[in-house]
Amino acid sequence: MSEVRVELGTAEETRALGRRLGALVRGGDLLVLSGDLGAGKTTLTQALADGLGVRGPVTSPTFLIARVHPSLVGGPALVHVDAYRLGDALELDDLDLDADLEASVVVVEWGRGLVEHLAADRLEVDLHREDADAAAGVAGAGVDGAGDEGAGDEGAGEVDERRTAVLRGVGPRWGALADQLSGS
Repeated sequence: MSEVRVELGTAEETRALGRRLGALVRGGDLLVLSGDLGAGKTTLTQALADGLGVRGPVTSPTFLIARVHPSLVGGPALVHVDAYRLGDALELDDLDLDADLEASVVVVEWGRGLVEHLAADRLEVDLHREDADAAAGVAGAGVDGAGDEGAGDEGAGEVDERRTAVLRGVGPRWGALADQLSGS
């Protein structure tokens, strides 16, 4: 397991990390995003989508649970899942993500403990706000998280505050994570 810690001072730095990841991912990759409400999971996913070159807009799929964004550049599609409202792994299995995983990049927000069985190789991204207690008070906060641009508010609640991203590469695909991120 490889681990990289990235300090993110602004939403733009979160987006820059997402674009770097978007340039690294390929069909068959599973990314599991965890973190506080408003930590930037959707912001990161939006930028990853930009880097991947998929059709947007990418918004939080909190109420739809999952959205598929086809590629505009001949690459893999992005399957964006929000597992916040799912009760257990059985509900997640109903989405048939394993069928999409081989050809698509699958990003699951709130997926820890639910999706690890889908792929031996995965990238786990934990996002933490410096002041997680302030998460509930951010203007424009949706159910999916304050500042995560959820429920169609496209950045309305976005606040620049310090965040930390801890990226854990699990399996051989992500074994050299630090080298991959610094070389992109």
